[in-house]
Amino acid sequence: MRTIVSEYFNAMTVFCRSVVTCYFAVALFVLIPSSSASETSSGDFHGAVEAPHPGWFKESFLDFREDIAEASVEGKRLLLYFWQRGCPYCNQLVTDNLADPDIAQTVRAHFDLIAINMWGDREVVRVDGKMFSEKTLAAALGVQFTPTLLFFDERGGVALRLDGYHPPTDFMKALEYVYLRRENEGSFHNFLMTAQGREIRENREVEDFFMQPPYRLNGQTNRGDRPLAVFFERAACSQCDILHRQVMRESLTRQLIKQFDNVLLDAASQASVITPSGKKTTAALWAEELEVNYFPTIVLFDINGREIVRAASAFRTFHIQSLFDYVLTGAYRMQPSLQRYLSTRSEQLMEAGYDVDIWSYDLPISFDGQPVSFEKFQAVTGGISRGG
Repeated sequence: MRTIVSEYFNAMTVFCRSVVTCYFAVALFVLIPSSSASETSSGDFHGAVEAPHPGWFKESFLDFREDIAEASVEGKRLLLYFWQRGCPYCNQLVTDNLADPDIAQTVRAHFDLIAINMWGDREVVRVDGKMFSEKTLAAALGVQFTPTLLFFDERGGVALRLDGYHPPTDFMKALEYVYLRRENEGSFHNFLMTAQGREIRENREVEDFFMQPPYRLNGQTNRGDRPLAVFFERAACSQCDILHRQVMRESLTRQLIKQFDNVLLDAASQASVITPSGKKTTAALWAEELEVNYFPTIVLFDINGREIVRAASAFRTFHIQSLFDYVLTGAYRMQPSLQRYLSTRSEQLMEAGYDVDIWSYDLPISFDGQPVSFEKFQAVTGGISRGG
Protein backbone atom coordinates (compact mmCIF):
# COMPACT_ATOMS: atom_id res chain seq x y z
CA MET A 1 0.00 0.00 0.00
CA ARG A 2 2.80 2.45 0.89
CA THR A 3 4.36 2.00 -2.56
CA ILE A 4 1.07 2.82 -4.29
CA VAL A 5 0.49 5.87 -2.12
CA SER A 6 4.04 7.16 -2.66
CA GLU A 7 3.82 6.78 -6.44
CA TYR A 8 0.54 8.65 -6.49
CA PHE A 9 1.30 11.40 -4.02
CA ASN A 10 4.75 12.08 -5.40
CA ALA A 11 2.97 14.05 -8.11
CA MET A 12 -0.63 14.86 -7.17
CA THR A 13 -0.49 18.53 -6.17
CA VAL A 14 -2.44 21.71 -7.12
CA PHE A 15 -2.15 24.80 -9.17
CA CYS A 16 0.36 27.07 -7.38
CA ARG A 17 1.97 30.29 -8.29
CA SER A 18 4.16 32.94 -6.67
CA VAL A 19 6.17 31.44 -3.81
CA VAL A 20 5.87 27.85 -4.94
CA THR A 21 6.78 26.94 -8.53
CA CYS A 22 3.80 24.73 -9.13
CA TYR A 23 0.09 24.64 -9.62
CA PHE A 24 -1.29 22.38 -7.13
CA ALA A 25 -0.84 21.89 -3.29
CA VAL A 26 -2.40 19.15 -1.25
CA ALA A 27 -1.59 18.92 2.45
CA LEU A 28 -2.89 17.52 5.72
CA PHE A 29 -2.69 18.08 9.41
CA VAL A 30 -0.64 15.23 10.85
CA LEU A 31 -2.84 13.23 13.17
CA ILE A 32 -0.90 11.28 15.80
CA PRO A 33 -3.06 9.59 18.43
CA SER A 34 -1.74 9.06 21.94
CA SER A 35 -0.89 5.47 21.11
CA SER A 36 2.12 4.86 18.89
CA ALA A 37 1.80 3.89 15.25
CA SER A 38 3.12 0.44 16.08
CA GLU A 39 0.11 -0.11 18.36
CA THR A 40 -2.38 1.11 15.78
CA SER A 41 -3.57 -0.66 12.65
CA SER A 42 -2.53 1.24 9.56
CA GLY A 43 -5.20 3.20 7.79
CA ASP A 44 -6.23 2.59 4.22
CA PHE A 45 -5.76 4.67 1.10
CA HIS A 46 -8.62 4.89 -1.39
CA GLY A 47 -9.21 6.62 -4.70
CA ALA A 48 -6.15 5.78 -6.81
CA VAL A 49 -7.16 4.59 -10.28
CA GLU A 50 -5.07 3.54 -13.26
CA ALA A 51 -5.90 5.45 -16.44
CA PRO A 52 -6.00 3.44 -19.69
CA HIS A 53 -4.60 5.26 -22.71
CA PRO A 54 -6.50 5.08 -26.00
CA GLY A 55 -4.71 3.39 -28.88
CA TRP A 56 -4.86 6.57 -30.98
CA PHE A 57 -2.36 8.45 -28.79
CA LYS A 58 0.69 9.22 -30.93
CA GLU A 59 3.73 6.97 -30.63
CA SER A 60 6.65 9.35 -30.71
CA PHE A 61 10.44 9.36 -30.55
CA LEU A 62 9.90 12.32 -28.15
CA ASP A 63 11.80 14.91 -30.13
CA PHE A 64 9.25 17.67 -29.82
CA ARG A 65 10.76 19.68 -32.66
CA GLU A 66 9.95 16.81 -35.02
CA ASP A 67 6.53 16.27 -33.44
CA ILE A 68 5.57 19.92 -33.92
CA ALA A 69 6.78 19.87 -37.53
CA GLU A 70 4.89 16.65 -38.29
CA ALA A 71 1.71 18.00 -36.72
CA SER A 72 2.00 21.26 -38.66
CA VAL A 73 2.22 19.43 -41.99
CA GLU A 74 -1.18 17.88 -41.22
CA GLY A 75 -2.67 21.16 -40.00
CA LYS A 76 -2.56 19.95 -36.39
CA ARG A 77 -0.91 21.05 -33.18
CA LEU A 78 1.09 19.15 -30.59
CA LEU A 79 -0.60 18.35 -27.27
CA LEU A 80 1.49 16.97 -24.40
CA TYR A 81 -0.37 15.13 -21.67
CA PHE A 82 1.51 14.65 -18.39
CA TRP A 83 0.16 11.74 -16.38
CA GLN A 84 1.12 9.39 -13.59
CA ARG A 85 0.11 6.01 -12.22
CA GLY A 86 -2.89 5.89 -9.90
CA CYS A 87 -4.13 9.37 -10.83
CA PRO A 88 -7.96 9.44 -10.64
CA TYR A 89 -8.10 12.78 -12.43
CA CYS A 90 -6.13 11.29 -15.34
CA ASN A 91 -8.60 8.44 -15.41
CA GLN A 92 -11.46 10.94 -15.49
CA LEU A 93 -9.82 12.79 -18.38
CA VAL A 94 -9.61 9.55 -20.37
CA THR A 95 -12.95 7.97 -19.43
CA ASP A 96 -15.13 11.11 -19.31
CA ASN A 97 -13.48 13.54 -21.72
CA LEU A 98 -11.59 11.55 -24.32
CA ALA A 99 -14.28 8.86 -24.44
CA ASP A 100 -16.84 11.46 -25.48
CA PRO A 101 -17.28 11.08 -29.27
CA ASP A 102 -17.27 14.83 -30.00
CA ILE A 103 -14.20 15.48 -27.87
CA ALA A 104 -12.34 12.47 -29.20
CA GLN A 105 -13.09 13.49 -32.79
CA THR A 106 -11.95 17.06 -32.10
CA VAL A 107 -8.69 15.96 -30.49
CA ARG A 108 -7.88 13.44 -33.21
CA ALA A 109 -8.70 15.92 -36.00
CA HIS A 110 -6.72 18.85 -34.64
CA PHE A 111 -3.98 17.52 -32.35
CA ASP A 112 -1.24 14.95 -32.06
CA LEU A 113 -1.53 13.87 -28.42
CA ILE A 114 1.58 12.45 -26.73
CA ALA A 115 1.48 11.02 -23.20
CA ILE A 116 4.40 11.87 -20.91
CA ASN A 117 4.86 10.00 -17.64
CA MET A 118 5.90 12.70 -15.19
CA TRP A 119 8.00 10.11 -13.33
CA GLY A 120 9.26 8.39 -16.48
CA ASP A 121 12.82 7.86 -17.66
CA ARG A 122 12.39 8.02 -21.43
CA GLU A 123 14.67 10.51 -23.16
CA VAL A 124 12.95 13.57 -24.63
CA VAL A 125 14.20 16.53 -26.66
CA ARG A 126 12.57 19.84 -25.85
CA VAL A 127 11.69 22.40 -28.52
CA ASP A 128 14.93 24.28 -27.80
CA GLY A 129 16.97 21.13 -28.45
CA LYS A 130 17.84 20.45 -24.81
CA MET A 131 17.62 16.84 -23.69
CA PHE A 132 15.74 15.64 -20.63
CA SER A 133 14.19 12.54 -19.18
CA GLU A 134 10.42 12.63 -18.82
CA LYS A 135 10.67 13.36 -15.10
CA THR A 136 13.32 16.06 -15.42
CA LEU A 137 11.29 17.70 -18.18
CA ALA A 138 8.23 17.65 -15.93
CA ALA A 139 10.30 19.31 -13.21
CA ALA A 140 11.70 21.90 -15.61
CA LEU A 141 8.20 22.78 -16.76
CA GLY A 142 6.89 23.01 -13.21
CA VAL A 143 4.49 20.12 -13.63
CA GLN A 144 3.43 19.33 -10.09
CA PHE A 145 0.15 17.50 -10.57
CA THR A 146 -1.66 15.49 -13.16
CA PRO A 147 -3.16 15.81 -15.64
CA THR A 148 -1.25 18.76 -17.01
CA LEU A 149 -1.81 19.57 -20.68
CA LEU A 150 0.47 21.74 -22.83
CA PHE A 151 -0.78 22.88 -26.25
CA PHE A 152 2.01 24.01 -28.58
CA ASP A 153 1.78 26.37 -31.52
CA GLU A 154 3.68 25.91 -34.78
CA ARG A 155 6.68 27.91 -33.55
CA GLY A 156 7.13 25.77 -30.44
CA GLY A 157 5.52 28.20 -28.04
CA VAL A 158 2.88 27.16 -25.51
CA ALA A 159 -0.48 28.39 -26.78
CA LEU A 160 -2.31 27.18 -23.67
CA ARG A 161 -1.61 25.24 -20.53
CA LEU A 162 -4.19 23.43 -18.40
CA ASP A 163 -3.05 22.47 -14.90
CA GLY A 164 -5.50 19.94 -13.52
CA TYR A 165 -8.64 18.21 -14.68
CA HIS A 166 -11.21 20.24 -16.63
CA PRO A 167 -14.65 18.63 -17.13
CA PRO A 168 -15.83 17.97 -20.70
CA THR A 169 -17.58 21.28 -21.38
CA ASP A 170 -14.65 23.33 -20.10
CA PHE A 171 -12.18 21.05 -21.85
CA MET A 172 -13.92 21.51 -25.19
CA LYS A 173 -13.64 25.30 -24.82
CA ALA A 174 -9.90 24.92 -24.37
CA LEU A 175 -9.64 22.74 -27.46
CA GLU A 176 -11.58 25.28 -29.50
CA TYR A 177 -9.41 28.14 -28.30
CA VAL A 178 -6.27 26.36 -29.47
CA TYR A 179 -7.35 24.73 -32.72
CA LEU A 180 -9.06 27.95 -33.86
CA ARG A 181 -5.77 29.80 -33.16
CA ARG A 182 -7.58 32.24 -30.88
CA GLU A 183 -4.44 32.90 -28.86
CA ASN A 184 -3.58 35.32 -31.68
CA GLU A 185 -6.69 37.35 -30.81
CA GLY A 186 -6.49 37.48 -27.04
CA SER A 187 -6.09 35.61 -23.78
CA PHE A 188 -7.88 32.42 -22.87
CA HIS A 189 -9.50 34.31 -19.99
CA ASN A 190 -11.11 36.80 -22.36
CA PHE A 191 -12.10 33.99 -24.70
CA LEU A 192 -13.95 32.26 -21.85
CA MET A 193 -15.63 35.43 -20.65
CA THR A 194 -16.84 36.24 -24.16
CA ALA A 195 -17.97 32.66 -24.81
CA GLN A 196 -20.10 32.56 -21.68
CA GLY A 197 -21.96 35.66 -22.75
CA ARG A 198 -25.05 36.72 -20.81
CA GLU A 199 -25.66 34.48 -17.83
CA ILE A 200 -28.61 33.82 -15.59
CA ARG A 201 -27.55 33.71 -11.95
CA GLU A 202 -28.29 30.42 -10.27
CA ASN A 203 -29.81 30.23 -6.80
CA ARG A 204 -26.53 29.23 -5.21
CA GLU A 205 -25.95 28.97 -1.50
CA VAL A 206 -23.52 31.57 -0.19
CA GLU A 207 -21.83 30.54 3.03
CA ASP A 208 -21.78 32.86 6.02
CA PHE A 209 -17.98 32.98 6.17
CA PHE A 210 -17.67 35.19 3.08
CA MET A 211 -16.83 38.87 3.61
CA GLN A 212 -19.24 41.60 2.65
CA PRO A 213 -18.17 44.65 0.60
CA PRO A 214 -16.27 46.89 0.57
CA TYR A 215 -13.44 44.50 -0.33
CA ARG A 216 -10.31 46.05 1.17
CA LEU A 217 -7.83 43.20 1.04
CA ASN A 218 -4.59 45.12 1.41
CA GLY A 219 -2.55 44.20 4.43
CA GLN A 220 -2.90 42.96 7.95
CA THR A 221 -4.22 46.32 9.17
CA ASN A 222 -7.42 45.70 7.26
CA ARG A 223 -7.69 41.94 7.63
CA GLY A 224 -5.85 41.01 10.82
CA ASP A 225 -3.34 38.15 10.98
CA ARG A 226 -5.36 35.72 8.90
CA PRO A 227 -4.56 34.34 5.45
CA LEU A 228 -6.87 35.24 2.58
CA ALA A 229 -8.90 33.07 0.19
CA VAL A 230 -10.41 34.66 -2.93
CA PHE A 231 -13.05 32.63 -4.78
CA PHE A 232 -13.61 33.62 -8.42
CA GLU A 233 -16.86 32.30 -9.83
CA ARG A 234 -19.41 32.94 -12.57
CA ALA A 235 -23.17 33.17 -12.39
CA ALA A 236 -23.78 29.99 -14.37
CA CYS A 237 -21.16 27.51 -13.17
CA SER A 238 -21.89 23.84 -12.51
CA GLN A 239 -18.53 23.22 -10.83
CA CYS A 240 -19.20 26.17 -8.53
CA ASP A 241 -22.40 24.42 -7.48
CA ILE A 242 -20.45 21.25 -6.71
CA LEU A 243 -17.96 23.23 -4.65
CA HIS A 244 -20.69 24.82 -2.53
CA ARG A 245 -23.17 21.96 -2.32
CA GLN A 246 -20.78 19.06 -1.88
CA VAL A 247 -17.17 19.99 -1.11
CA MET A 248 -17.74 22.86 1.30
CA ARG A 249 -20.57 21.13 3.15
CA GLU A 250 -18.07 18.68 4.65
CA SER A 251 -17.52 19.75 8.27
CA LEU A 252 -13.71 19.74 8.42
CA THR A 253 -13.48 21.58 5.11
CA ARG A 254 -15.77 24.34 6.38
CA GLN A 255 -13.78 24.68 9.59
CA LEU A 256 -10.50 24.96 7.69
CA ILE A 257 -11.92 27.59 5.35
CA LYS A 258 -13.26 29.58 8.32
CA GLN A 259 -9.68 30.14 9.50
CA PHE A 260 -9.23 32.40 6.45
CA ASP A 261 -10.70 35.72 5.43
CA ASN A 262 -12.84 34.64 2.47
CA VAL A 263 -14.01 36.72 -0.45
CA LEU A 264 -16.42 35.56 -3.16
CA LEU A 265 -16.17 37.51 -6.43
CA ASP A 266 -18.03 37.23 -9.69
CA ALA A 267 -15.31 37.30 -12.33
CA ALA A 268 -17.53 39.48 -14.53
CA SER A 269 -18.45 41.94 -11.78
CA GLN A 270 -17.54 45.61 -11.65
CA ALA A 271 -17.44 45.47 -7.85
CA SER A 272 -14.62 47.58 -6.42
CA VAL A 273 -11.68 45.73 -4.90
CA ILE A 274 -8.46 46.82 -3.23
CA THR A 275 -6.12 43.88 -3.85
CA PRO A 276 -3.63 42.54 -1.29
CA SER A 277 -0.94 44.63 -3.01
CA GLY A 278 -3.02 47.77 -2.49
CA LYS A 279 -4.12 48.23 -6.09
CA LYS A 280 -7.59 49.67 -6.67
CA THR A 281 -9.42 47.70 -9.35
CA THR A 282 -12.58 45.74 -10.07
CA ALA A 283 -13.33 42.06 -9.65
CA ALA A 284 -13.41 41.62 -13.43
CA LEU A 285 -10.09 43.37 -14.05
CA TRP A 286 -8.40 41.53 -11.19
CA ALA A 287 -9.59 38.17 -12.54
CA GLU A 288 -8.15 39.10 -15.93
CA GLU A 289 -4.85 40.22 -14.38
CA LEU A 290 -4.57 36.95 -12.45
CA GLU A 291 -5.40 34.98 -15.63
CA VAL A 292 -8.28 33.16 -14.01
CA ASN A 293 -9.11 30.53 -16.63
CA TYR A 294 -11.40 28.19 -14.73
CA PHE A 295 -14.47 28.59 -12.58
CA PRO A 296 -14.37 28.27 -9.69
CA THR A 297 -10.78 29.30 -9.03
CA ILE A 298 -9.64 29.71 -5.43
CA VAL A 299 -6.54 31.85 -4.88
CA LEU A 300 -4.90 31.59 -1.45
CA PHE A 301 -2.69 34.35 -0.03
CA ASP A 302 -0.60 34.39 3.13
CA ILE A 303 -0.98 37.12 5.77
CA ASN A 304 1.49 39.30 3.87
CA GLY A 305 -0.59 39.24 0.70
CA ARG A 306 1.61 36.83 -1.27
CA GLU A 307 -0.16 34.31 -3.47
CA ILE A 308 0.85 30.87 -2.26
CA VAL A 309 -1.37 28.47 -4.20
CA ARG A 310 -4.49 28.33 -6.29
CA ALA A 311 -7.02 25.69 -7.20
CA ALA A 312 -7.92 26.19 -10.85
CA SER A 313 -9.46 22.87 -11.84
CA ALA A 314 -12.02 20.36 -10.59
CA PHE A 315 -10.98 18.98 -7.19
CA ARG A 316 -12.62 16.68 -4.69
CA THR A 317 -12.92 17.44 -0.97
CA PHE A 318 -9.55 16.02 0.07
CA HIS A 319 -7.63 18.31 -2.25
CA ILE A 320 -9.55 21.47 -1.36
CA GLN A 321 -9.06 20.71 2.34
CA SER A 322 -5.38 20.21 1.82
CA LEU A 323 -4.87 23.44 -0.09
CA PHE A 324 -6.21 25.43 2.83
CA ASP A 325 -4.28 23.34 5.33
CA TYR A 326 -1.01 23.84 3.46
CA VAL A 327 -1.30 27.62 3.73
CA LEU A 328 -2.89 27.71 7.19
CA THR A 329 -0.15 25.71 8.90
CA GLY A 330 2.63 27.62 7.14
CA ALA A 331 3.96 24.35 5.74
CA TYR A 332 4.78 26.08 2.45
CA ARG A 333 7.61 27.92 4.20
CA MET A 334 9.29 24.73 5.38
CA GLN A 335 8.45 22.43 2.47
CA PRO A 336 8.14 24.10 -0.96
CA SER A 337 7.74 20.69 -2.58
CA LEU A 338 4.06 19.95 -2.20
CA GLN A 339 4.60 16.43 -3.45
CA ARG A 340 7.04 15.56 -0.68
CA TYR A 341 4.89 17.28 1.90
CA LEU A 342 1.81 15.37 0.86
CA SER A 343 3.56 12.02 0.61
CA THR A 344 5.14 12.27 4.07
CA ARG A 345 2.01 13.50 5.80
CA SER A 346 -0.34 11.04 4.15
CA GLU A 347 1.86 8.09 5.09
CA GLN A 348 2.12 9.31 8.66
CA LEU A 349 -1.62 9.76 8.71
CA MET A 350 -2.26 6.18 7.64
CA GLU A 351 0.39 4.80 9.96
CA ALA A 352 -1.53 6.48 12.78
CA GLY A 353 -4.65 4.56 11.74
CA TYR A 354 -6.51 7.14 9.69
CA ASP A 355 -8.08 6.35 6.35
CA VAL A 356 -7.60 8.67 3.37
CA ASP A 357 -10.00 8.75 0.43
CA ILE A 358 -8.95 11.26 -2.20
CA TRP A 359 -12.08 10.70 -4.27
CA SER A 360 -14.79 10.99 -1.61
CA TYR A 361 -16.84 14.14 -1.25
CA ASP A 362 -18.21 13.21 2.17
CA LEU A 363 -15.46 11.27 3.98
CA PRO A 364 -11.97 12.21 2.75
CA ILE A 365 -10.29 11.57 6.12
CA SER A 366 -11.77 9.20 8.68
CA PHE A 367 -11.09 7.04 11.70
CA ASP A 368 -13.16 3.88 12.24
CA GLY A 369 -15.52 5.07 9.52
CA GLN A 370 -16.20 8.40 11.22
CA PRO A 371 -15.18 11.88 10.03
CA VAL A 372 -12.35 13.65 11.81
CA SER A 373 -13.40 16.89 13.50
CA PHE A 374 -11.52 20.15 13.42
CA GLU A 375 -11.26 20.00 17.21
CA LYS A 376 -9.55 16.63 16.93
CA PHE A 377 -7.06 18.11 14.53
CA GLN A 378 -6.27 20.94 16.92
CA ALA A 379 -5.97 18.59 19.87
CA VAL A 380 -3.49 16.23 18.22
CA THR A 381 -1.41 18.90 16.47
CA GLY A 382 -1.17 21.36 19.33
CA GLY A 383 -3.01 24.11 17.50
CA ILE A 384 -2.49 26.03 14.27
CA SER A 385 0.68 27.72 13.10
CA ARG A 386 -0.13 30.77 11.00
CA GLY A 387 3.09 32.70 11.14
CA GLY A 388 3.96 34.72 8.04
